[in-house]
Amino acid sequence: MSLLRQPLLLLARSQQVKKLVTKMPVSAGIVRGYVPGEDTRSAVEATAGLVDDHLRVTLDYLGEDTLDADRADATVQAYLDLLAALSARGLTRHAEVSVKLSAIGQALPQYGHKIALENARTICRAARNAGTTVTIDMEDHTTADATLATLRELRKDFPETGAVLQAYLHRTESDCRALAYEGSRVRLCKGAYDEPEDVAFQGQLDVDRSFVRCLKVLLGGQGYPMIATHDPRMIRIASSLASRYGREAASYEFQMLYGVRPEEQLRLAEAGETMRVYVPYGTEWYGYLMRRMAERPQNLTFFLRSLISKR
Repeated sequence: MSLLRQPLLLLARSQQVKKLVTKMPVSAGIVRGYVPGEDTRSAVEATAGLVDDHLRVTLDYLGEDTLDADRADATVQAYLDLLAALSARGLTRHAEVSVKLSAIGQALPQYGHKIALENARTICRAARNAGTTVTIDMEDHTTADATLATLRELRKDFPETGAVLQAYLHRTESDCRALAYEGSRVRLCKGAYDEPEDVAFQGQLDVDRSFVRCLKVLLGGQGYPMIATHDPRMIRIASSLASRYGREAASYEFQMLYGVRPEEQLRLAEAGETMRVYVPYGTEWYGYLMRRMAERPQNLTFFLRSLISKR
């Protein structure tokens, strides 16, 4: 499967292949199944549909590794437009936004971290004014320290800002302990980047064990855990641990990707769990999907399998 990595990365940069893929009926259906559209209207309509099904939402305007200041500014404006549109539809009680710092300037030369912090503050301020919150996404391990440093700065003025931690990194259990305090919102996921063995667990069993250890820290702590997994076994374990630690349903939540196991999303919501759906949108959807598969090519098998049975 690792032999697919380089071809997938090359395809991610091909506009010709993107046009071909979107014109093919089956492929177009695949895209719509995981990315509801390219514009704010599409994102808001998808959000409204999910909220009608008693699901919560976090929205990600696609784009990362921005090396152009104007593009970073455009991404900030896209979030401001999204928040205004969500507010106008009365959806911000149920929907928040997720932001990648590399999309709003973190990778810019010289002052990237400062630019990203100021841009993130702008989005956080707009979110608070709209009555909702922001979660700062985690990217590859090389940006982890800078991302957490930015989070600490943001939480001085916006303590409701969410964090994301990836269980496959060796450091994450320690990071969970540092962030499991009252009022701290932390999304725990397994991680999707292709990381080296000196910083990340490589075997699935080791990743699962780390995920469970991190769950114990977060669910046993004072914060608000956001459990991002599609793994049925991890969901069962999380539910069991929540019960063990006396957690009420409103004191944590589950999260899944848009289009992945939608019937399970509804089942959890109907069972009284807080269930949030991660909704990516924007013109960068093609590169987003291809890079996710290239980062961990086993994702390709996962996505193809989910087309057969979306349960």
